[in-house]
Amino acid sequence: MEWIPTISELSGPRYQRIVEAMEADIAAGRLVRGQQLPTQRALAKALGIDLTTVTRAYTEARRRGIMEARVGQGSFVSETSARRAVDLPHPVAIDLSMNVPPHPLEAQLDERIIAGLEALRAQSGLTAYLNYQPPGGSAHEREVAARWMRARVPHAQADRLVIFPGAQTILFNLLGHLARPGETVLTEALTFPGIKAAAALLGVKLVGVPMDEDGILPDALAKACRVHTPKAVYLIPTLHNPTTATLSADRRGTIAKIIRDAGTILIEDDAYGLLDRSASPVANLIPERTYLATTLSKCIAPALRVAYLVTPDSGSQRDMRTSLQATVQMPAPLMVALVTHWIENGIADRIVSAIRNEAVGRQQLAQRALKGFQFLARPAAHHLWLRLPEGRPDVAAHLLRNGLAVVAGDAFTVDGAPPHAARVSLGAARNRSELTEALRILVGALQKPADTRQIV
Repeated sequence: MEWIPTISELSGPRYQRIVEAMEADIAAGRLVRGQQLPTQRALAKALGIDLTTVTRAYTEARRRGIMEARVGQGSFVSETSARRAVDLPHPVAIDLSMNVPPHPLEAQLDERIIAGLEALRAQSGLTAYLNYQPPGGSAHEREVAARWMRARVPHAQADRLVIFPGAQTILFNLLGHLARPGETVLTEALTFPGIKAAAALLGVKLVGVPMDEDGILPDALAKACRVHTPKAVYLIPTLHNPTTATLSADRRGTIAKIIRDAGTILIEDDAYGLLDRSASPVANLIPERTYLATTLSKCIAPALRVAYLVTPDSGSQRDMRTSLQATVQMPAPLMVALVTHWIENGIADRIVSAIRNEAVGRQQLAQRALKGFQFLARPAAHHLWLRLPEGRPDVAAHLLRNGLAVVAGDAFTVDGAPPHAARVSLGAARNRSELTEALRILVGALQKPADTRQIV
């Protein structure tokens, strides 16, 4: 049976009542993602109203991100809560370059943000969060965060935890704290571009350590520690960016011993850890030598700018709070309060679960589309690492000419020749329909023969 909204009990203009009824029915499960909606003409007839009113309602629903139109097929309930992209650079039509989480309707982010802010307003008023707050979070906020993290990091305690405005700020402050200009920090041979940018600005030397499909090679790390005497080792052990490599338990144990024996410090970037809870952080093996960074950017939303740093001891925690205050003063109090509310009420875990499930679905879609091609992927990752055809240096440029952006291997290379590969960020597509189209363009580019035209 086609959807017919009940609008008689709502107030306001009719077109707004249709949109509000649509939102309410989505929240109640009466409308589900991907469900086809009646045509505008059919809905106008069913409700006994003018066609232009329904047209205006559908336009508003698309603007709010709850409905999408598919050429030649009709109108459907949106698969995500993401808005239409308006700031993509020309000629990009689909941007799979940013490694961000998808926002499925099941995450109910719009509704939960509104409800969370209303709860904060009722409790103490929103203006209470518009003044300066303690750098690194209040004692209560740190205690809530530590209690939440102890499911994966048993040693997490409030007096060893600092709340930062995003993981990038953590990395910048840690590099500045642990290494002076010219000193060395080891990383995987391919690593997060953010650590490269921070090191370049601070004058810290990064040295890449060889890795395989399972992550950094222990023997190579041990040798690099002997040769370079690093001030720290920066690793992404779980759903590595960009390769998705995830260290086995055995390899984590070997690496922890190497770091302990070398007398150095581990900076563990656990950005994706909440998406793969089966992987225990290396920090659990050497807590006294590890700074563990966990961010909500990859498991909820990047613009929250909330990340947690678990330090080796309370003295290190005080040092990092001082460093935070000297650089950015504090995280945004209202965002920290909202996230704290979500954690206390179990909402954060439900959002993460919905996003994890969507990531799994998108990986399955990519597995089917890219069958026969070489790539590395993990079930809950937001990205995959795609090997590009040999003799085809033009693939990334060809994709861009066709409106699709991915990130080539040189962005992640620490030193040496970059691999002929690209990171494809599946979570960046606004919905699965857009991802399907992006993968179609990608497969077409991979199958295209090398361009032999003569340039004169």
